[in-house]
Amino acid sequence: MKGTLHMKPTSPIRKEKLKHGIFITFEGVEGAGKTTQVQRLAAALGPDVVLTREPGGTPIAERIRHIFLTSDGITTMTELLLLAAARAQHVNELIRPALAANKIVICDRFIDATVAYQGYRGGIDLALIHQLNRVVTGGLTPDLTFILDLPPEIGLQRKQRGETHRDRLEREPLDRHRKVRKGYLSAAKADPDRVKLIDAAQSADTVHTAILTEYHKYLSQ
Repeated sequence: MKGTLHMKPTSPIRKEKLKHGIFITFEGVEGAGKTTQVQRLAAALGPDVVLTREPGGTPIAERIRHIFLTSDGITTMTELLLLAAARAQHVNELIRPALAANKIVICDRFIDATVAYQGYRGGIDLALIHQLNRVVTGGLTPDLTFILDLPPEIGLQRKQRGETHRDRLEREPLDRHRKVRKGYLSAAKADPDRVKLIDAAQSADTVHTAILTEYHKYLSQ
């Protein structure tokens, strides 16, 4: 799905892209700077942007998010099923209606996070993850995904400096965070047309510029 862009009305790119919305997702290890870059891209693209996150984005999905992040002893399969339930609600209640209204939807995490966390970190079969995702989303796939790549050691140090509270995922051993990064790197390699790998060790301004560059490349396709 491709859609809206804030440019002059005479722009041929704008005319072409107004047919549908654009679904953009951000991914990355803990501390990669997703929140900052999501907000900066939204500000750059203007008022036709819907910001959301996973798990979450709707009242029901936010309640599932709380269970997901605060329940010690939760199994990886339970994680997967909670995420699937939250995503089903999120896609049907928020994401699809926004895209149908020609909005740009920017989501903090989506299917690639499930592959990285529940697949590579948790060991669940990737084919099962993708099959379940197709069922709960009706086959919806992001148009463009930015993976903010960072060694997990650096990301966790950033989180520790900036926050006093860490959720259960952030408290996990370093080797599990390394598996998550491996999953993200594999996703970028498997689908380079959709997934853009951004070096998140750079300054926030440099990362933002790289994201905008890739966004405009997408629009010109």
